[in-house]
This record gives sequence, structure tokens and C-alpha cells, in this order.
Amino acid sequence: MSEPLPLMKGLPRAKIPTGEPLVLASGSPRRAELLRAAGYEFEVCPAADTAECGVPYKETAVEMVARLAFQKAVDVVRRRKRSFILAADTLAACGDRILGKPKDREDAESMLRLLSGQKHEVFTGLCVWSTGTDQCYVDVVRSRLQMSQLDDAAIEEYLDGGKWQGKAGGFGYQDDNDWIEIVENDSESNVVGLPMERFAEILENFAKLADKVQKEVR
Repeated sequence: MSEPLPLMKGLPRAKIPTGEPLVLASGSPRRAELLRAAGYEFEVCPAADTAECGVPYKETAVEMVARLAFQKAVDVVRRRKRSFILAADTLAACGDRILGKPKDREDAESMLRLLSGQKHEVFTGLCVWSTGTDQCYVDVVRSRLQMSQLDDAAIEEYLDGGKWQGKAGGFGYQDDNDWIEIVENDSESNVVGLPMERFAEILENFAKLADKVQKEVR
């Protein structure tokens, strides 16, 4: 993004409770930008693509993002020593249909036509993991959105720009689209891929929230 978005201003920040270096288990430039905007110092160590495998039967969007965030964290934890791992996964959902990243332009078009004029939700699963204390916490944040009715020209223009690539639901809230509105002051940063408000809360309450991880999980 050429200029910082308004949502990048005034983001909350909290101290890493264990004093370990923060590691972002994601190659997402949007998540990295959110962390930098909040003033965090961190390293990037993306989880392997295989960490996103496996879809249980009749899994809900909440269950899926929680599982995928955990799997990504596990993948990076196995490769890092003395680190505070942050992993995340984001999905959109409209009704009972879960929308991940489009496979291609045709898939993105199908998603946009489904969402056009509809209320829908974006879920981000968070997994924070201290390798030093072997403690882990997983949470899911929901944001509700309303998309305006899009005509063919608007859909084609957005698809032609290529910004749909790598984005759950086939669109990016950060792409300066006036056809996306967040409902009832839900988290904007969550829609971009990392709920910064909740992340700061988790850091501040990590000792109370986190559970001990069994060694065999790692």
C-alpha cells in the first residue's frame, strides 16, 4: 500500500509477556504491516503450506480458522527456539459457505457475486505460543460486513486489478473499496487479517489465558 490506511493509526500495542522475540508465522504482508504500524519488533517465519492441510467433515468457519492457526503455529514452533510465535488464519463466510483464498480469477468472481449485496462475516483465528514456557492460547475473532450490490463493471474492474489474489473471500478491505462497510464497529484490522485489539488483550492476559502444551504436540 502506498499510503497508510486510517486503520493503521492508533493501533494498540502490548509487551510480549515472556520477553521472547516475537515471530510472525505468516508471509502475509498485510499482517506484517499491521504489526509494524502498532510498533512491534518481530521476525517473519512463514508456516509451510502443508500446515494448511486437512479439512474435517462439516467443520465450521470458527473451527477451521482456529485449527489452521494452531497448525501454523505448531509448524513454526518446531523450527524455533525461545520465541513467542504469532500465527493467524482468516476466512470469510456467507451463510453456510466458507470462503478462503480464491484458486483463480473465476473463483474470485464467484465469491464476489455471492457476497454482492449481502451481509457476511470474516473470522480470524489467532494462536500465540511461547516456546520458552510451552504455553499456548487460541482464539477466534469475528467481524461483520455489508457489501454493496456490485454491477458487472465493478466486479470486472476489481478482478482486472488483481487485488483479489491471496485474499479470503476474493476481496481486500484495505483496497480502498467504498462497497465494503464494517457493521457495528467490529474490528477493521481483523478483516485485514490480524485483530490487533484482541492480540494486545491476549498479550496482557497471557499468563491467565494460556494452557501448558504437551511435549508430544510439538
